[in-house]
Amino acid sequence: MVTTGSRGLQEDSFPFRLYQKAKRLGVWNPADIDLTQDVKDWETLPVQMKEGILRLIAQFQAGEEAVTRDLLPLLMVVAKEGRIEEEMYLTTFLFEEAKHTEFFRLVLNALGVKEDLSHYHSETYHMIFNDILPSAMGRLEHDSSPEAIAEASVVYNMFVEGVLAETGYYGFYKSLEQMRVMPGLLKGIGYLKKDESRHIAYGTFLLQRLIREHPHLLQVVMKKMEELAPLAVKLNEEAAAQDSMFGPDHHADIMNFTARQLAARMEVLKKAQEKPFDELFGIEESEHVG
Repeated sequence: MVTTGSRGLQEDSFPFRLYQKAKRLGVWNPADIDLTQDVKDWETLPVQMKEGILRLIAQFQAGEEAVTRDLLPLLMVVAKEGRIEEEMYLTTFLFEEAKHTEFFRLVLNALGVKEDLSHYHSETYHMIFNDILPSAMGRLEHDSSPEAIAEASVVYNMFVEGVLAETGYYGFYKSLEQMRVMPGLLKGIGYLKKDESRHIAYGTFLLQRLIREHPHLLQVVMKKMEELAPLAVKLNEEAAAQDSMFGPDHHADIMNFTARQLAARMEVLKKAQEKPFDELFGIEESEHVG
């Protein structure tokens, strides 16, 4: 038990600082968000706009449920390796994913939406969230090799969160803000964005740690990102074909944002072999919604 020994807790480590940050900034309660105005706004929205918003909520709801369900194998691997500070942070990570799942269900309940929404999930969506993600994370239950951990983190942290979720929340937040509707939903998405920024930061840390320990993993990581990138583009194209409520300029913005996120994730991972570890992991002490 390292915490009772001379080692104690590595309080200056990046995961421990993320843990502290999560305690300060991540303790929000989905049930405390007032959805009264959202319900009123929903009743006045045109059918086409309702359909577009409902499609997005359905995708975020299922996506947050998926990442809540599939995170545990990574937490178990990290715990077995004795990385107590990383495990401590990951407990907040799982807690936050559970809250995200709760939040979108509360929104749907408030809007009186009880029907099956799975028809909003395209074939590409199903491939990512019902096949690729659970397969990569489930592999960790019997394979805790550096290669397996790296691939799981690429799928979960870099792609699903760092590209798909960030792009989705960026577009949804911006659209609701411009339309000036559903302030409770907007507020919740703002909190989610803050939480996700910490999740992605941990994934970046984990992958860069693995790459520095096993340099050959850089090629494994880059190859996996290249395999996944077309799926992000395809999801965006499907959204553009299905939703006309936001217009072509919005979808062009989303496509550009996706491309920037993919490039940024690739670039930051390449730096793992170029910079001292301490330089890679400074941490901002405050965050803002938006």
